[in-house]
Amino acid sequence: MVSGKILKDTLMETLGIEIVELEEDRVVATMPVMGATRQPFGRLHGGASVALAETVASVGTYNLIDRDHQQAVGLEINANHLRGISEGLVRAVAVPLHKGRRTMVWDIKISDDEERLICVSRCTVAIIDLK
Repeated sequence: MVSGKILKDTLMETLGIEIVELEEDRVVATMPVMGATRQPFGRLHGGASVALAETVASVGTYNLIDRDHQQAVGLEINANHLRGISEGLVRAVAVPLHKGRRTMVWDIKISDDEERLICVSRCTVAIIDLK
């Protein structure tokens, strides 16, 4: 999976995002609803949900490319925030809709501890060549 050394001083570390499952056609990650992920009114910040969604899409793409010669970078993301949450743990499940040579498109669903849908997102990840 993704090593702790790579995560040090990253947004994933700051937001408490943990990759708990990584397969070719599925990525699962969790994120706590806590101070760093809440908006000023105490609810999960939509931006934190988007960061979680882009993380699972990027990690999923990274898992499928030639990591010695390519890199995965977010190209486009959209999200619909369906339910507010103030505490607990959210879980993102990402599955690829398209696995191309230059882009991958991922469908992401974020749910709460009770498996209620919090956010749905679609993320396009570009695959770029390293120089």
